[in-house]
Amino acid sequence: MTEEIFVLKGRKIVKGKASGEAIVTREAISFNGGVDNMTGIVTEPGHELEGANIAGKVLVFLTGKGSTGGSYKIYDMVSRGTAPVAFIQVNPEGITTIGAIIGDIPVVAGLDRDPTLAICNGDFIEMDADAGTVTVTRRSS
Repeated sequence: MTEEIFVLKGRKIVKGKASGEAIVTREAISFNGGVDNMTGIVTEPGHELEGANIAGKVLVFLTGKGSTGGSYKIYDMVSRGTAPVAFIQVNPEGITTIGAIIGDIPVVAGLDRDPTLAICNGDFIEMDADAGTVTVTRRSS
């Protein structure tokens, strides 16, 4: 088994550090109606991640969508232990940013490469939002 390690650089949206397995989508995601806050499973019909569990993972996604209730759903997921440990976004917006702030979830965006293309499902991520760095370890056989 070989490992490829590379670092993406961007900017802090919400402070903090986190690490974990990546789960990636090139689609926008709604936390208010598109994700089951009780389980962390994506429930939006037809979504690229439909049926996948994002709990405890580093969620790499395009942007958030939906109503402001999504911010509170993110916070609720944190209190239930069903939230992602970090967000890596292409285009940050208010709903997920507020949810991350009140839920203390680190967020980075504005990376030097599109993270939805550079990062694959299952890659191991070490993120330091304060430094704006995302270290990606990809294992291949």
